[in-house]
Amino acid sequence: MKVTIEIKVNGEDHRLEIKPNRTLTDVLRDDLGLKGTKKGCGEGKCGSCTVLMDGRPVNSCLILAPQAAGTQITTIEGVSNGEAHPVQVAFVEKGAIQCGYCTPGMIIAAKALLDSKPDPREDEIKTAIAGNLCRCTGYNKIVEAIQACSVSGG
Repeated sequence: MKVTIEIKVNGEDHRLEIKPNRTLTDVLRDDLGLKGTKKGCGEGKCGSCTVLMDGRPVNSCLILAPQAAGTQITTIEGVSNGEAHPVQVAFVEKGAIQCGYCTPGMIIAAKALLDSKPDPREDEIKTAIAGNLCRCTGYNKIVEAIQACSVSGG
């Protein structure tokens, strides 16, 4: 059995016929070819699959694709408008990227925070990225990159 869903991803409308038990992660990666959304733990514990759903960060591995019907999804591919987003630039400049596996989810979480709070305190930054695990950078450079994008510039 399949269901038809309509979803807007990175500003583009999509109409898909899918099995109702498929996750948003799988639909984004396999049906829409958006490989920036990473598959990690599959349990909502690592944050590598983080996307924005109607502007809010969510673990796409915990969302069944039919639950996303009628929403607007932004993946890492949709963060920039032809040029790297300031958060992406800051991650590179501050050395907040190593293996890159967590990076898309971290950038999405950072963007959501900065969109809602342009000048977050360090503790607010740490809280915003708490659901995103990184095994390479030690988090300090990630926090510095997000601070660099704040209104006060860190």
